Amino acid sequence: MAKPEPVQLIKQRRDQALAGLVGAVPYIGFLGVTFDRRGDELTATLPFADRLIGNPLLPALHGGATAAFLEITALIELSWQTIWPQFETLKPDAQGNVAMPQIQMPKTIDFTVDYMRSGLPRDAYARARVNRSGRRYASVHVEAWQDNRSRIFAQATGHFLMPEMAAVPNAPSAGGAVSGAVGG
Repeated sequence: MAKPEPVQLIKQRRDQALAGLVGAVPYIGFLGVTFDRRGDELTATLPFADRLIGNPLLPALHGGATAAFLEITALIELSWQTIWPQFETLKPDAQGNVAMPQIQMPKTIDFTVDYMRSGLPRDAYARARVNRSGRRYASVHVEAWQDNRSRIFAQATGHFLMPEMAAVPNAPSAGGAVSGAVGG
C-alpha cells in the first residue's frame, strides 16, 4: 500500500489551483480581489481603493464595481466546487508531480444584483453558495458585507452555463478542459 501524500503538498496544490482560477480572469487582478481558502470554503475580499467610489458625495462604492465583485465571487466559487472533489483522487506520478485538473469557466446566463444599502469606502467581503450545479446549468447566490457579516450591503443570484466536461488525467471523475485552464 502506498504511503499517503503529506497534507502540506495537498494544501499547496489546492492553493496553486485557486491561484490558477483567479489568474484566469484578468479583471479580478484589476479590481484587486483576493480569495481566502479555508478547506473548501472561499471568502472573496475587495480591498478599498478610491477608484471604486461611484458617488464621492456620500461616498459610496460604485454599483458596477459591486456587481463585478459579486459575479467574480460566484464564478470562482462555482469553478472551485467543480474541481474540489478531484483533489483527493489525484495521484502523483513517480517524481511526485500531479497533473492538475483543467477547467473552463462557466458562462453567465443572467445575474441579478440587489443593492441593500450603500457600500462604504472600506474593504468588502463576499461568499457564494452554489444552489444547484448540473451538467449544463448552475445557480449561485452571493452575499457581500463590510464590517458586519449579518449586515449585507449587496446580494446577487446568477445562472450559469456550465462548460462541457472532458476526462482529466489521473482522476476518475471528470473536469472541464480547455482555455482559462488551471495548471500547476
